[in-house]
Amino acid sequence: MATANVLHAKTALLPTGWAQDIRIEIDASGSIAALGPARPGEGGTHGTQGLVLPGIPNLHCHAFQRAMAGLAERAGPAGDDFWSWREVMYRFLDRLTPDEIEAIAAQLYLEMLKAGYTAVAEFHYLHNDPRGAAYANPAELSERIAAAAASAGIRLTLLPVLYQTGNFGGAPPSPGQRRFVKTTDAFIELLERVAKLARDSRSFRLGLAPHSLRAVTPESLNAAIAAIAHLDSTAPIHIHAAEQEKEVRDCIAWSGTRPVRWLLDNARLDERWVLVHATHIEQDERQRLARSGAVAGLCPTTEGNLGDGLFPLRDYLSEAGRFGIGTDSNIVVDPAEELRWLHYGQRLRRERRSLEIDPPGTSLGTRLWQQALAGGAQALGQPIGGLAVGNRADLIVVDEEHPALVGRGGDFALDSLVFSSARGAVRDVMVGGRWVVRDRRHPDEDRIANTYRRVAQSLARMNA
Repeated sequence: MATANVLHAKTALLPTGWAQDIRIEIDASGSIAALGPARPGEGGTHGTQGLVLPGIPNLHCHAFQRAMAGLAERAGPAGDDFWSWREVMYRFLDRLTPDEIEAIAAQLYLEMLKAGYTAVAEFHYLHNDPRGAAYANPAELSERIAAAAASAGIRLTLLPVLYQTGNFGGAPPSPGQRRFVKTTDAFIELLERVAKLARDSRSFRLGLAPHSLRAVTPESLNAAIAAIAHLDSTAPIHIHAAEQEKEVRDCIAWSGTRPVRWLLDNARLDERWVLVHATHIEQDERQRLARSGAVAGLCPTTEGNLGDGLFPLRDYLSEAGRFGIGTDSNIVVDPAEELRWLHYGQRLRRERRSLEIDPPGTSLGTRLWQQALAGGAQALGQPIGGLAVGNRADLIVVDEEHPALVGRGGDFALDSLVFSSARGAVRDVMVGGRWVVRDRRHPDEDRIANTYRRVAQSLARMNA
């Protein structure tokens, strides 16, 4: 993977808006050292013929689920829902080996890069072997995820998941959850092991993911938060919250209040926190979430696939709420499609094409891209999310000659990227100053893809 020291961008999206003929200087650490007008005659091998955009951070991913995409699409009884889908997922992961998990993740991360994601937060809850026993190396599967990210060249925030109970109030976990469960002490040991891996890396950061209030007790939640704060006081903390109405009802039965309200009242939410989904929230929860500085982690294609519902985005944004996007179950790996369906859901809900919160003439594609950049960067806790001095040089080059974009520049091009069929428009991808995709090809693409094919064929035979 080649390193670029100086990049001449013909057209680039900066935090201040679109700019022409920009010189981007990249230091040895992979950070942007300087930005300014290109020098006369500059370009050549370091020039870009296309739109240069900051790559999108993917704030919520369960990598292994990429290999089961499409395997749960069978008509079921009237009660078929998220909870029945979850049982299919448990059966699927029952036999996955460390080698298979790494191969699936590497293939997924390669697909993310080629689609325009340059960083991913892996909400990683596979810790144990298929019997539910710890591996000889308790961090075995965390290390496999880190290895997959390094192989593909994507930036990683790894979020080991604390998962201990099967429902609110300390209900025992089900057999299908045995690969997730760790005692609090064992989990803290896992965090400490992974912290050593991340300590000296510029592309790998450690965070924390209490799975949900139904999967942890208040005591273990507090212990995990204290442990990550001891290792890194600014580490991101992600948690599933209020994805399904049943979860809300169960939380009320346990605590007398709703899950997002419980977190707001008891967890001291701030800029470190990401509430994934937060679909079913009431007005006061929404307003307090926006004021907290936390990020709403929205995954529109997965939320649609699972029938979760629609997050109240219009009102949340009017209250200066922050959001980012994730691929979650990885049935779709495309940031433009996530943003498109995020907005389409609101249009369907309101029966209008505009959310009526931006000034007339605002480019919706550019606005959504910038909001997802800011929320995603905050969620991953890394210096990314914009072409600015001090940030990592994580960017994509979009082909202006793609049929959906030809003859369009600036906002019109980004509107077309987000709201039209522009799949395959990402031509080049840089992460930390290194080209990881050039002319739509990754240097290790064939090996990664062939390894994944063997795994997928083996899994298909086992699940036939």
